[in-house]
Amino acid sequence: MSNEVIESTDVVLIGAGIMSATLGTLLKELEPDLNVTVFERLDDCALESSDPWNNAGTGHAANCEMNYTPPNADGTVNISKALEVNTEFDLSRQLWSYLVTEGRIADPGNFIHACPHVSVVWEDDNVKFLQQRYRQMSEHHCYEHMQYSDDPAQLREWAPLVMDGRNPDQKVAMTRVASGADVDYGALTRDLMSQLTQQDGASAYYQHEVVDVYKNSDGSWRVYVKDLKTHETVSISAKFVFVGAGGRAIELLQKSGIPEGKGYGGFPISGIWLRCDDGTVADQHHAKVYGKAAKGSPPMSVPHMDTRIIGGKRSLLFGPYAGFSTKFLKRGSYMDLMESVRPGNILPMLDVAKDNWSLSEYLIGQVLQSSAHQFDMLKEFYPKARHGDWHKAVAGQRVQIIKPGKTTAGSLEFGTELITSEDKSFSVLLGASPGASTAAYIAINVLETCFSNQLKHDGWKERLATIIPTYGIDLKVDAQACRDIRKATAQTLKLDYE
Repeated sequence: MSNEVIESTDVVLIGAGIMSATLGTLLKELEPDLNVTVFERLDDCALESSDPWNNAGTGHAANCEMNYTPPNADGTVNISKALEVNTEFDLSRQLWSYLVTEGRIADPGNFIHACPHVSVVWEDDNVKFLQQRYRQMSEHHCYEHMQYSDDPAQLREWAPLVMDGRNPDQKVAMTRVASGADVDYGALTRDLMSQLTQQDGASAYYQHEVVDVYKNSDGSWRVYVKDLKTHETVSISAKFVFVGAGGRAIELLQKSGIPEGKGYGGFPISGIWLRCDDGTVADQHHAKVYGKAAKGSPPMSVPHMDTRIIGGKRSLLFGPYAGFSTKFLKRGSYMDLMESVRPGNILPMLDVAKDNWSLSEYLIGQVLQSSAHQFDMLKEFYPKARHGDWHKAVAGQRVQIIKPGKTTAGSLEFGTELITSEDKSFSVLLGASPGASTAAYIAINVLETCFSNQLKHDGWKERLATIIPTYGIDLKVDAQACRDIRKATAQTLKLDYE
């Protein structure tokens, strides 16, 4: 690729992670003549949040994450959020299946592998919760293949490391969804970026940092880009700009000056994993096993032991152990948090600080945890774990959203949010989980918000339906469509279907 940046383009995508790669792919499929330009400050794609060692569950379909199914006061469970995430992941599966079928991605086994999703609990109150959760979820067609057991023999088959050496008097229960997956979003992003940049009119510039954005009088955007090798800054004119730059999104939202971004801030949270690369251990565990967060703990505290298949090698990750860093990116600056403070967001940020002492206490406690305490937490999941088999690994940064409130000055959000200018020419994705697993859903949201005219009048809607066969169908409602598409995508992606 030439380092000489073109003077104008239709679309600028900032950040070469899974979000920009997914949106760029869809845009070029819908309009092959569109000019799409990607800028990334690092020397390759997928080196921050999309890196396989920097992100967590990697196959989120709300099968086993109990924080998506909070209890109601009457003892029932609210499964609405789980259903949303579950069917949003179906959109990603459909996009990937289309690209495999069309030959754009050669081998799905490069980035996705069948991996059961398991929820595990112990003690009476938690078992009752899991039983109720199972009853409600399994009654819905999206979860009709979910299994439940509290039989120790069955549980040893599902998760032998979790049961081996456990006190036989401890009551343990699990649910299992065999059709789950493990996804390497780094490998997937590289596949997407490779097929994207091989197309005419699409280019990616690495070691090029977007340092400013400015709206022109004609409604287009002037994007200022610094070549980090030559230190030269050039500008490019773009009709549409999407910021999928992870922790840098707040900064670029602020520089855009769009009124819709006023008052937003970010709260960075770092993470630590315990990682096992010993095949004699990792080969005994084939599942993503999620536990239940301690009462009063934030969503990112949910403990889980994940099978990860990266570069053809199986490993285990356990965690996460949260921590606090003022960086907004793993390869960012310790000044990121302070530099994000603006007159317009200082009140929301102070309000969040005032109302979230429990989160602060949790993070302080995590930072002060000794290695022995961290290992004790692992042994609650894996009683026979040995110190020598595990080592610490630093995860990526998550920047949670601080947004201006309607009834308060500000609130802390743990999901993702798309912020778009009134004229639909500039869009920014903020937030973290479930993130990558719902990249196709987020990209479709961008299309519907910012390219509605093309969807209605330029044939994009019909083309999109060839890529996403259930586009316009609510899979939460249409049981047969849900079953049919899951069976089809499972076959293409070499996943299990029950």
